[in-house]
Amino acid sequence: MCGIIAALAQRNVTPILIEGLQRLEYRGYDSAGVAIVNDSDELKRVRVKGKVAGLRDVLDELQLSGHIGIAHTRWATHGVPSEHNAHPHISHQNLSIVHNGIIENYEELRDELATQGYEFSSETDTEVVAHLIYHYTAEMGSYIHGVRKAVARLQGTYAIVILNSEEPTRLLAVRKGSPLLIGVGVQEYFLASDTTALIPVTQRFVVLEDGDIVDMNLDGFVVEDETGAPVQREVFESEMSAQAVEKGKFKHFMLKEIFEQPTAVQATLEGRLVDDGLRPDCIEGLGDEVLARVSNIHFVACGTSYHAAAVARYWIERYAGVPCSVEVASEYRYRDVQVLPNTLYVTLSQSGETADSLAALERARSNPNILTTLVICNVAESSMVRMADAHLLTRAGPEIGVASTKAFTTQLAALLLLTIGLGRHKGLAPERIRAIVSELHALPDLLRQVFALEDRIRELAVDFVEKQHAIFLGRGPFYPIALEGALKLKEISYIHCEGYPAGELKHGPLALVDSEMPVVAVAPNDGLLEKLKSNIEEVRTRGGRLYILAEESAAIQPGDGISMVRMPRCAEIVAPVVYSVPLQLLSYHVAVMRGTDVDQPRNLAKSVTVE
Repeated sequence: MCGIIAALAQRNVTPILIEGLQRLEYRGYDSAGVAIVNDSDELKRVRVKGKVAGLRDVLDELQLSGHIGIAHTRWATHGVPSEHNAHPHISHQNLSIVHNGIIENYEELRDELATQGYEFSSETDTEVVAHLIYHYTAEMGSYIHGVRKAVARLQGTYAIVILNSEEPTRLLAVRKGSPLLIGVGVQEYFLASDTTALIPVTQRFVVLEDGDIVDMNLDGFVVEDETGAPVQREVFESEMSAQAVEKGKFKHFMLKEIFEQPTAVQATLEGRLVDDGLRPDCIEGLGDEVLARVSNIHFVACGTSYHAAAVARYWIERYAGVPCSVEVASEYRYRDVQVLPNTLYVTLSQSGETADSLAALERARSNPNILTTLVICNVAESSMVRMADAHLLTRAGPEIGVASTKAFTTQLAALLLLTIGLGRHKGLAPERIRAIVSELHALPDLLRQVFALEDRIRELAVDFVEKQHAIFLGRGPFYPIALEGALKLKEISYIHCEGYPAGELKHGPLALVDSEMPVVAVAPNDGLLEKLKSNIEEVRTRGGRLYILAEESAAIQPGDGISMVRMPRCAEIVAPVVYSVPLQLLSYHVAVMRGTDVDQPRNLAKSVTVE
């Protein structure tokens, strides 16, 4: 994996491929490459370890051009980051492929091909696929039949695009478990793993289903399903603009997306609230009759989305009285999970393509005790949205920074909508619902107030620059906020951070506290404040350096070893959303001061589409 783009046109496609790769850089990658059939029908390939800018420089020097080509940014799964492991991969100097996903039986196939004389120049599973397609194309005497026979041998997940210099006006592609879509232009056609790559050339797209094979030329394209039958896939118009995936006045996408959160949260809430709760059917596919029957909830997610679900557990159990479990998707899918009748299965994902969450959702759909499945997601055309029974779109707009910011806060806003919807059917008083609705309407302005704290947060960030470790503390719904704050700092600054429930300090983590260990405490003025103050004192008396986020009314004063960030006054139910923003800003400024790659932190990918 990570990013695919391909183009077939009556103009030079090299600039299209390079710009597409640059627009996919946010996904995280370690190498990049292009294969093009030139005007002499020769297959030419260029690969580099490192950034797309380096690939562009080589292509500019070579003046490589053609009307058909494929390109890829790779995030290493099989084989170390290197030029020889980078995509595209080639077989017999005329067939080239790019691939996202993992071929689980590649070693068996590699051994089989090696006995037939095929030689391998990489450590990847992808090169095996290239040779396999070449082998069966030669055996069958047909390009499309060769591809179909090769694909039938593959076990695992894949999105594959194939270029053949012997068919210089034709692209083939196939997908299973890894996203791939067609871009429809005016007498030109494209393929990509993400709409972002193609927005400069088209806003018309076709989302491919698992098992689809695409046969594309300048006259159009044909899609066949896994049985070989022609199928029609709907063309949709993307509302994304090219400007939405540009940094504008901001130095980094992450900072831009932090500052977009008031608008993004407003978009999540827009048109979905009335004074006494939710508008009917605002959660598509999850009507009142289903909400009334819910007696348990399973939240299943990964990373930041898992933290959002963990906050929601506190809300739903308190305001709707519905028992919740929160599970890591990569563990849930391999457990013998015991599911009680009338369980609502909820999964969250920014991209809707997260491999572990997608596999867990697929498994959940066959459980007879699952009442219905709901996905909370930012991408309307994603695999999860299409698979689930119901969906609630966050409407956050494209998030380019690998470290999620507005994806997190819009997920929290969406989960508050779910809380209201459930609460209405589970005895939550109408006056309390009206109060929550009012607090949600005020939330975007509260988020804007937090931005006034940026200078103070930047001052405190200086203290973290030389540190190697940090602890984040919270209680109740602010424990997952502490986990998220720790995740953000470790992701982009490479400082080792851990989040803990503050009451757990005395059960082990207190042994780590000394003058070199920054301790960040999230201290809203709620029913657990006095307990948290005791935990803060445990740190202070052991020489720990405290950084506390609290309102003035919390009556925590700065002093020796205590630095304060004075938060705006806010209602308890929306406070987790508000308190997450200064933690994002702290992580951002620490990372900038440490000189790390803020938007593309090492070893990470934006959309994790492999296990």
